Amino acid sequence: MATAFVIDGAYFLRRLRWTFPHIDHKDPTKVVDSLWRLVRWHMQFNPAFRRDRDTGVHSMESPELHRIFFYDCPPLTKKMHRPISRQAIDLSKTDEAQLRLAVHRELRETRKVAVRLGRLNDASEWRLTVDAVKRLRSGVVAPLTDADFEIDTKQKGVDMKLGLDVATLAFKRQVGQIVLIAGDADFVPAAKLARREGIDVVLETMGRDAPEDLHANVDGVRHYEEDRKQP
Repeated sequence: MATAFVIDGAYFLRRLRWTFPHIDHKDPTKVVDSLWRLVRWHMQFNPAFRRDRDTGVHSMESPELHRIFFYDCPPLTKKMHRPISRQAIDLSKTDEAQLRLAVHRELRETRKVAVRLGRLNDASEWRLTVDAVKRLRSGVVAPLTDADFEIDTKQKGVDMKLGLDVATLAFKRQVGQIVLIAGDADFVPAAKLARREGIDVVLETMGRDAPEDLHANVDGVRHYEEDRKQP
């Protein structure tokens, strides 16, 4: 029973620090290695994969691992002004943008990985962070700073690409299992489709509680916490 991995790249990168607290989170090679650790951990539940591994077959070459689909968007590269200080910022030169581009490059060169890129809404503006909103609601009065804002980005095209890939996997009977690494209810339609076609859908949320409707439309949930056990 071959397994495919369907990964919300933005979610994976957001949860990286919690799931892999001991790595250098600014090193794209370490980020990609962490993704592979997560994949291999889930694949250990596949008896045929374990047999391949025990006979010396490399993880990337096992026929039990069909493919890893990584969905993300290239970072914004426009120039903006910070909301309070009005300081100019070139988003293409930020550490976050450089890391994301480097991770995409490494993944494209990695065996059995398909990188599917949508795009971010170029009209994105600033919004208050969750922490800033909580502070304001609690009645704490303090001047707002640039740190209280984040860019309100919206992905375009990612859901469509993911849906088409899952439909292909399901209708062509290419896999028996999909491991979905995500935490967004937007993935419910894809999970429903896969299950209707008889595919075992396993959810990995990297330490967060799954939305109720997503949890209700998968066949089970696993939680990778191996790296958090390290001293």
